[in-house]
Amino acid sequence: MSGDAQLMLMIAGMHLLGLVCAAVLILPALREGPEFPPRPSDPGSDGGWGRGPDKPPTPPEPPRGGIPLPDAEQASIRLRDHRKLSEQLPKRDRRPSREPDRTPVPTP
Repeated sequence: MSGDAQLMLMIAGMHLLGLVCAAVLILPALREGPEFPPRPSDPGSDGGWGRGPDKPPTPPEPPRGGIPLPDAEQASIRLRDHRKLSEQLPKRDRRPSREPDRTPVPTP
């Protein structure tokens, strides 16, 4: 066999191998039928495919407890206006300065 014939045979073999691989991948998809949702059995159905309107959400449960208990401690400061927390707190007293250490002076 000449080099040209071998090259053509190799190219044809690669194409044939590619077609076989594509057929193996496509064959399972073609064998199975499409899966449709089951049809409703009730006679009042209008034959539509939709699910219909969603059910309204359940209302949230009311909070348990109630008003704060009388022994609950209220905050000393409430942030109800434009002022910052540091502006509402009372100023702290300055710490007194310490007296310098005295060195003993010898008496004559």
